[in-house]
Amino acid sequence: MSIITNIHPEAKIGKNVKIGAFVTIEKDVVIGDNSEISPNAVIMNGTRLGENCKVFPGAILGTIPQDLKYKGERTFLEIGNNVSIREYCTINIGTTANMKTVIKDNCLIMAYCHIAHDCIINERCVLANNVTLAGHIQIGPKTTLGGLTAVHQFVRIGDHVMVGGGSLVRKDIPPYITAAREPLSYVGLNSTGLKRKGFTLDQRKNIQNIYRVLFQQGHNTSQALKVIKETLVETPERKNILDFIKDADRGIIRGYRHTNASPKIRVNGNGSILS
Repeated sequence: MSIITNIHPEAKIGKNVKIGAFVTIEKDVVIGDNSEISPNAVIMNGTRLGENCKVFPGAILGTIPQDLKYKGERTFLEIGNNVSIREYCTINIGTTANMKTVIKDNCLIMAYCHIAHDCIINERCVLANNVTLAGHIQIGPKTTLGGLTAVHQFVRIGDHVMVGGGSLVRKDIPPYITAAREPLSYVGLNSTGLKRKGFTLDQRKNIQNIYRVLFQQGHNTSQALKVIKETLVETPERKNILDFIKDADRGIIRGYRHTNASPKIRVNGNGSILS
């Protein structure tokens, strides 16, 4: 039985690439060796897919930006090696602002995610089901976004961050932390992620000391940065955090604050909850 596909003869297909039924691959496409394109996937002009990638059924790569300023310029979607793109994801090419959308090596993009124009996702990131990224978003390496997270355009998310599922991300998220609740707030270090990535106990303590000053001691951001520079040991992680905050044009998320909607729980001596 013949397999029905629509592959342009000038598309550059690498060695040992598996292509399923009803796949469309347009002319200006490059697919690296040993990749697998599952049935009903569509790979459109401007897409550059690396080696050992897996594109699952119904995914659409390289669609034009959902941006009224886009006028048909030749721009690109660059996807690295060992990237998995699960069912029904949509990923746009770039605009003249950056000329490309980038997903680097070893990322997992789960089902129904949308990645808009000019986003840059660094290596070993995980986007869980239904994550939605607006345009021009930057995500640092080894960061995880929980399912149903929506990220505002131009937001930056640092390295080794964990964002809780269902979050609305409106401001930048500094490196190494867990962000959750509504409004989105600092709720602690990404301790599990940092341990898995080989951060020592001393490194984690130093990072935590920085964020205690920044989020938990009542300083504004300028005051906190001054205290951090004057009192805390200089480390590569400290430099990474301070550089990130210095470049945070949208501002950064805040430390969690209790509100009437989320009152503190009071407990008496025998462990029962007080009203």
